[in-house]
Amino acid sequence: MKTHFDELLEFPCFQTFKVMGLAVPELPDVVVSRLQEIAPGDYSPTIKPSSKGNYHALSLKVKCTSKEHMETIYTELSALELVKVVL
Repeated sequence: MKTHFDELLEFPCFQTFKVMGLAVPELPDVVVSRLQEIAPGDYSPTIKPSSKGNYHALSLKVKCTSKEHMETIYTELSALELVKVVL
């Protein structure tokens, strides 16, 4: 992954990740569980349903320690089966 996070941000920093996935009850638990493995912390995602209710958008504030750490978070969350997009 070729990003310029290190040019734009000073690490460590807190970054809000938006995770869009299927509107199933286990989505927040699956995302937080994976995030705990990558960046342990106390997470309480905010959840917003889509207009038709098919998807949920989760917002999570995560402490990122480096460019590589941030890239890993994007990659790992995007790889989850229930997740469609990570912003």
